[in-house]
Amino acid sequence: MNQKERMLANLPYKAWMDGLTEERISCKMKTFEYNNIPPCDRELRKEKIRGIVGKIGEEFNIESPFQCDYGYNIEIGENFYSNHNLIILDVGKVRIGDNVQVAPNVSIYTAGHPVHPDSRNSGYEYGIDITIGDNVWIGGNTCILPGVTIGKNVVIGAGSVVTKDIPDDMIAVGNPCRVIRKITEEDRDYYFRDRKFDVDDYK
Repeated sequence: MNQKERMLANLPYKAWMDGLTEERISCKMKTFEYNNIPPCDRELRKEKIRGIVGKIGEEFNIESPFQCDYGYNIEIGENFYSNHNLIILDVGKVRIGDNVQVAPNVSIYTAGHPVHPDSRNSGYEYGIDITIGDNVWIGGNTCILPGVTIGKNVVIGAGSVVTKDIPDDMIAVGNPCRVIRKITEEDRDYYFRDRKFDVDDYK
């Protein structure tokens, strides 16, 4: 295996070998171009994102700035929205489902380094895949770490550091992020804490 093949297999690899540096620079040039497109030019923005990420649905909106390492390791479903400053270190695969909403300053890190300084100084690093299910809302300033799976219908509270898997239908928050409760049918009628909808077309 060369170093790129090792990276894609979630094995320790060296990031400056076998064309990986050139691939990252190419991706940075593409995201630089994307981040400098006027926000009103929605069609050009969509076209450029399709040239960066590996797979994406028909309907999406990714606010600038947006950064990623390679792009081709990112798969995004339908009706995706991310607010400003989404960072995806897609050394490993990042799979994002349908109807996912991402608040500002969210970081998704498949990348990491060994804990021991000798191992770390050897130059080896790794990427472990991340999966985010359908109908997920990720609060602002959240950091999602390597190897995490977030289930469907999950809400991640702002400022969370997600170090472990989160099951379906849960609200989770904190550093480290922990489940605080299950989302229930009663939640349908509230738009914020104890504030009920004053309209009928939300269901």
